[in-house]
Amino acid sequence: MRNQFRLGIDAGGTFTDFILANRDGSVQLFKAPSTPQDGTLAIRAGLAQIADATGRTPADIIANCDLCINGTTVALNALIERTGVKVGLLCTEGHEDSLEIRLGHKEEGHRYDAHYPPAHMLVPRHLRRPIAGRILSDGCEHSPLDERAIHDAIDYFRAEGVEAVAISFVWSVRNPSHEKRAAELVRAALPGVFVCTGNEVFPQIREYTRTSTTVVNAYLSPVMGRYVERIDALFEELGAQQPVRYFQSNGGLAPGNVMRDRAVNAINSGPASAPQAGLSVARPFGIDNVITVDMGGTSFDITLTNAGRTNFSKDVDFLRQRIGVPMIQVETLGAGGGSIAHLDEFGMLQVGPRSAGSKPGPVCYGKGGTEPTVTDANLALGYLPDGALLGGTIRLNRQAALDAIRQKIADPLGISIERAAFGITTLVNLNMVNGIRRVSIERGHDPRDFALIGAGGAAGMHVVRLAEEIGIHTVLIPKVASGLCAFGQILSDVRYDQLTTLPMRLDAEHVDLGQLNRAMADLRQQGLANLRDDGFGEETTSCHYTLEMRYLGQIHECSVELKEHQLDEAGLAALCESFHSLHKTLYSYSEKGSPVELVNLECSVIGHLPRPPQPELQGPANPPAPVPNSLRPMLFSADGDWQSTAVFNGNRLLPGQTVQGPCVIEEDTTNIVVPPGWQATLEPSATYRVTCCA
Repeated sequence: MRNQFRLGIDAGGTFTDFILANRDGSVQLFKAPSTPQDGTLAIRAGLAQIADATGRTPADIIANCDLCINGTTVALNALIERTGVKVGLLCTEGHEDSLEIRLGHKEEGHRYDAHYPPAHMLVPRHLRRPIAGRILSDGCEHSPLDERAIHDAIDYFRAEGVEAVAISFVWSVRNPSHEKRAAELVRAALPGVFVCTGNEVFPQIREYTRTSTTVVNAYLSPVMGRYVERIDALFEELGAQQPVRYFQSNGGLAPGNVMRDRAVNAINSGPASAPQAGLSVARPFGIDNVITVDMGGTSFDITLTNAGRTNFSKDVDFLRQRIGVPMIQVETLGAGGGSIAHLDEFGMLQVGPRSAGSKPGPVCYGKGGTEPTVTDANLALGYLPDGALLGGTIRLNRQAALDAIRQKIADPLGISIERAAFGITTLVNLNMVNGIRRVSIERGHDPRDFALIGAGGAAGMHVVRLAEEIGIHTVLIPKVASGLCAFGQILSDVRYDQLTTLPMRLDAEHVDLGQLNRAMADLRQQGLANLRDDGFGEETTSCHYTLEMRYLGQIHECSVELKEHQLDEAGLAALCESFHSLHKTLYSYSEKGSPVELVNLECSVIGHLPRPPQPELQGPANPPAPVPNSLRPMLFSADGDWQSTAVFNGNRLLPGQTVQGPCVIEEDTTNIVVPPGWQATLEPSATYRVTCCA
């Protein structure tokens, strides 16, 4: 770190988290209620808290930050709530309906459901304008671009009040000249209207994916642009010495000018930093297999990192919109502390996906909520103390939670309040365990080979039960768990993903190694140019390649990683062998006698930033036995008795001290429930290591 501080800000659905890392190795966590209507309000509130704690003004803090990083849900929320801008689409004549045809199938799990409704179209049919002119698969022009049709479409868009225009023509990835000319005409005629092309946003093969990704980008970018403008202005006002960096879905940072034009890269901005934080938490224990779970007020996010490498997704349906750009693979469930418990039409208890969010929030917040939530159930079971101050501003009311659970769940089911509350927590736990199975077992990983990292304000009360259910033996919960994504941001690097399509058979008769090596070099230079603009020299950069390969005639590809900058015949043979091996791992077979073809090529270029020192707790070599701060009645099974349970103040525990379950460790922004049969040890790395001792 060049300056005294580094600041990470993660704007979630309920709270905005702030991590302030000091050059001396200390880390401080702050939380402020999120303000979706204007993110700067939450940031100002958080900076005010930091100022009170440090005795410095917000301007002094920001001026002494070497880096200010913002992870945001702005793009995600706009996609969920359908609050993006009005978009027009220019597409190849005859392809106006490719967005609705959706390759002729429904999403996984709904393929045979005749009642499953069609996806919402971000561009209505009348705003999809056909343009004559055709590029062929070899890049040759078959017929010229119809500029008259483009001008007619422009006039129509102007009359309709279109705020963004997406342009996606067939085979533009082989020859972008038609898209470039169309964009030139639109930008000249519609100043102030956002314009993006498929070749700019996702220059890879597959027309539907490219068109959908481009439309999503056009739909979200003006919204993201307005957000970035406000955030950048705030930090400039406060005297920031460096431009604000925004967290991307690929796990890297980018400046605001990039995010304004590529909002599709920010859809998973918040949870994408969790794997980096999870690895940092696990590193002192020699662990590089981690499943990181982040349970906040609104959602439950799961990421998996195997041997230090995090899974990525491409060409996936996200909120029923096809997204092609690389994103860290995040399994998201509607299972947060604010998830609402309710009875369905059959009288069965359900939890989520509806959430009380931050407004009105759980019933116990006293902000007008009337439906019981997971947080209300945890309070009813004694895991949270009555009257606790949450996030520094919200005082919990246990009686209100009990009354809501009784009225909405217990009385209609004819059961006790305690049993209803335990049922709520059990059901949400099962939902979360199923999500963990999807990212692990269903993708060939044994979760017992992983450590489970607990993140988010609500995770501490559930994560050990999740580990118990799925067979994981080690749980790691850092003291900064409720702000772990913000913590991950300050540990991350700047990253650019450069993409291209390069269809090519890789057997000796057909491969063109010269063309392949030139394509790799071009992508690398594009990425390095972006990093040079950000002030990076080549000595602080690295890059690796991902080649999407398949057997000739297959539909889907396998992503094979490559670190070499040049391929010779021996390197090509090793690459194909890696493909065969990966194919066998994923699909249980390989066909080494079948020809292999390359489809797409990616180059990820990374600018490495100096890491802030990791927190380290100081304490005596032989700490005394820990003493509980108090005792509180708690319930740990549906049919069990209330137990007088030890409550430990996390601020008073010393490194090396171990507490036996059942107990609760109360940290400033989260509670850790250690159930019977488990124990928790506070380690010098400021992390609780929770292990089974039954």
